[in-house]
Amino acid sequence: MSGKIYVVAGPSGVGKGTVIKRLFELDKNLSLSISATTRQPREGEVDGVNYYFITYDRFQEIIENGGFLEHAEYVGNFYGTPKQPVIDKAEEGFDVILEIEVQGAMQVLENMPGAKGIFILPPSFEELEKRLKGRGTETDESVMRRLETAANELGCINMFDYYVVNDTVEGAANRILEIIESRRGIEDDEE
Repeated sequence: MSGKIYVVAGPSGVGKGTVIKRLFELDKNLSLSISATTRQPREGEVDGVNYYFITYDRFQEIIENGGFLEHAEYVGNFYGTPKQPVIDKAEEGFDVILEIEVQGAMQVLENMPGAKGIFILPPSFEELEKRLKGRGTETDESVMRRLETAANELGCINMFDYYVVNDTVEGAANRILEIIESRRGIEDDEE
């Protein structure tokens, strides 16, 4: 495999999606892993672009055949990272980015030797709370639940190979790019 696999995770509200969007603007040799889900597409979502939208039966079949790097159930729907498209893109020479939640990230890091984990941190817990409240899409109760989850997820940071503080989107994206560039050309068994 000439490309590498990076699992990017961090608490809700830390800005993973925004940082990754900027990262892809900075480096065209990256490929974003697309997750599969059993939920129905939302307005504007496209199959194979936002998610692979599949049936429950098909999802279970993929699980039985070992076709996911990770999978989980969330609010009655299943979500997972299909293994083969990630491997195919890496073999084509792309560095593949998986943007997933912390528990799924730990599954991938455990099951995929050579994958590297990058944990995105907020500058402070207070800033994370400010960001979550600033979205304007969450109730106070929901924000508190997300903060409790974030506190637990922060305890998993030692399971990751790198951590990056998202103090600014530009700074965080550049730090991740430095990690990726420093590993290009290194064989996984050399590390």
